[in-house]
Amino acid sequence: MPLYANAPYDYLRMEGDFIFTAGACPLDESGQVVAPGDLYAQALRAVENLIAALATAGVDADALLKTTIYVASSDRSDLARVWQAVAPHLGRAPSTLLGVAVLGYPDQLVEIEAVARAER
Repeated sequence: MPLYANAPYDYLRMEGDFIFTAGACPLDESGQVVAPGDLYAQALRAVENLIAALATAGVDADALLKTTIYVASSDRSDLARVWQAVAPHLGRAPSTLLGVAVLGYPDQLVEIEAVARAER
């Protein structure tokens, strides 16, 4: 799955063995937010985009050291729903799940950032 090529930022940066990602957003290849209003579908797309970004560095979810998941909601059940969507794909890396007021793209409800480590 190709990532949105015209994003105004790099999807990741490597410093030594460490990989730092920008927040993976629920964007399609043309930069449009997918599934407006659907937290679960957006969470799945965001995690797909995160895994695709990691693949460009030659790693997968097993390399994750830490994730932070942002959900544009103050309802804890929404946070739990997003966690149900992403947890099976992120392994057991420590993670923080936050409810926030707003995210960067119109209609965006979920964003996932991560720190990973390349294999030695």
